[in-house]
Amino acid sequence: MKITQDILTDKAIELLKKLIGIPSFSGEEDKTGDAIEAFLQGFGIETKRQYNNIYAFNKYFDESKPTLLLNSHHDTVKPNNAYTKDPFDAHIEDGKLYGLGSNDAGGCLVSLLATFVHFYGKENLSHNIIMAATGEEEDAGEKSIRALLPILPKIDVAIVGEPTLMDLAIAEKGLVVFDAVVEGTPSHAAHPNDDNCIYNTIETLQWFRDYRFEKVSDALGEVKITVTQINAGKQHNVVPAQVDLVVDVRVNDCYSNQEIADILQKEAPCKMTPRSLRLNSSCIDPDHELVKSGLALGRKTYGSPTLSDQAALTCQSVKLGPGDSTRSHSANEFIFVNEIEEGIDIYIKTLKGFLQ
Repeated sequence: MKITQDILTDKAIELLKKLIGIPSFSGEEDKTGDAIEAFLQGFGIETKRQYNNIYAFNKYFDESKPTLLLNSHHDTVKPNNAYTKDPFDAHIEDGKLYGLGSNDAGGCLVSLLATFVHFYGKENLSHNIIMAATGEEEDAGEKSIRALLPILPKIDVAIVGEPTLMDLAIAEKGLVVFDAVVEGTPSHAAHPNDDNCIYNTIETLQWFRDYRFEKVSDALGEVKITVTQINAGKQHNVVPAQVDLVVDVRVNDCYSNQEIADILQKEAPCKMTPRSLRLNSSCIDPDHELVKSGLALGRKTYGSPTLSDQAALTCQSVKLGPGDSTRSHSANEFIFVNEIEEGIDIYIKTLKGFLQ
């Protein structure tokens, strides 16, 4: 039987309903991994597995060709307390498919899987294709795509499936979280103290509010610094020795995370310690043939402020997928059924323009 795009779309929606019904919090995605394996194997595709990362190669994989990675995740966050619907009850109302993970990123995942099946047996493609359905994206875990990448062939370009309304996120901000310390002289509250660390923090907070990094990205704008937490003191009559701050820095594609850390550790009026430098910004050349193929279909490009598994990739990559990022992690999460239909269609047309 010929596998038409309509059949692939129906099978993809059927799979998404199944995935929604299986709890798959980060680190607990084994059963959704089983379902994804069964989906691909049902089309005669050999699958490989590392932890809960399911991956497969196109039939005519040729090591002499460059490789395109299709990636999305099958783990979810835990449902919040505002849900009024059963988060694991996949059902359609008024054209909306409800359920935890439907929008982030189930719709993207099943659409990419359908796209991979479409191209799996095609010969004479310009690139190899690897499909990777990965776990632990939501908490950037050690058994996520970060564990898988070292055992894959070299990746030259990637599509990361996240909800973008099928517009092309050609850049994505990175993230560095800093623990900052504003120091002072501890003392009894009754005695004079010209070096009260809490008062010293006023000037420090003003510095963070006003500081601007020099380089501004065309796609992502400025680097954004936000103080998100503050903590000091344990007793009403004791001036503490330090104030602890948490500083959230969203990094544009003009800087590496290491450069951001170096600059802030040199210039900030307090001690700055980065928690991690691994969540770097991502980008793709706006003139890349993959981007041009999407633009030819009338899609738009933009810069994304939200993180994804793009942060783990060192190759050029674009974030692209059905659904709307503003629905992610919301109560009564949903994706429109026609967004999945459109997503598969646009993925296939974009890759046709790029691969053939």
